Amino acid sequence: MPYYYFGYDLIGWILVGVGAIITIVADVYVNNSYRKYKRVKLQTDITGCEVARKILDANGLKDVYVVETKGVLSDHYDPTRKTIRLSKDIFHGNSIASASVAAHEVGHALQDKTGYKFMRIRSFLIPFTNFGSKFGYIALLIGLIFGLTDIAWAGIGLLLLIVLFQLVTLPVEFNASFRAGLQLDKLGILNLDEQKESKKMLRSAAYTYVASLATTLLEILRLLLIVIARGRDD
Repeated sequence: MPYYYFGYDLIGWILVGVGAIITIVADVYVNNSYRKYKRVKLQTDITGCEVARKILDANGLKDVYVVETKGVLSDHYDPTRKTIRLSKDIFHGNSIASASVAAHEVGHALQDKTGYKFMRIRSFLIPFTNFGSKFGYIALLIGLIFGLTDIAWAGIGLLLLIVLFQLVTLPVEFNASFRAGLQLDKLGILNLDEQKESKKMLRSAAYTYVASLATTLLEILRLLLIVIARGRDD
């Protein structure tokens, strides 16, 4: 085996380790933050569902539904059905976490209403990203097994679509949190102290997308090193 394989292999394993550490740290950080702010009750009795409904109605989005969904931190906005789905603890909860997450998801509905550019781009990229994530690894594997470097490079190109999608996701998520903060302040849903804690909660959640992007970049860099090493043998 050529000597440079050992160098690439070592770097590859280091990248895998770093990616795993980033993923674990981000997951622990977000879950700890969620558990912390889940225990911080609001001065009012408003629930996450009521927070979402209040912001939606104030912005003329009475046609957007707010429903309960299964899971933990499975909250999301469904633009195709104009529905905000909140997990049980967020839907019924009366805490900094429930208000923050509910407002964040409404932030996506507000983006949808105003035709937020990055949200439209992300929606456009979804089918291409799904294609890239499904066939990118297949093309890469075929290229490496049969020594077809061009096919392997095509696989790398398809996987880069995932990176592009995650890059576009960052401004979408940060902007949704920004809109959430404005609405929580404007409508007087949270007092000043609660707003400060809410911003911390939303910021910690947004960091998961940064961590996800970093992990994906490291993984693709590792695969890139493998393709380069194989290409030197051709």
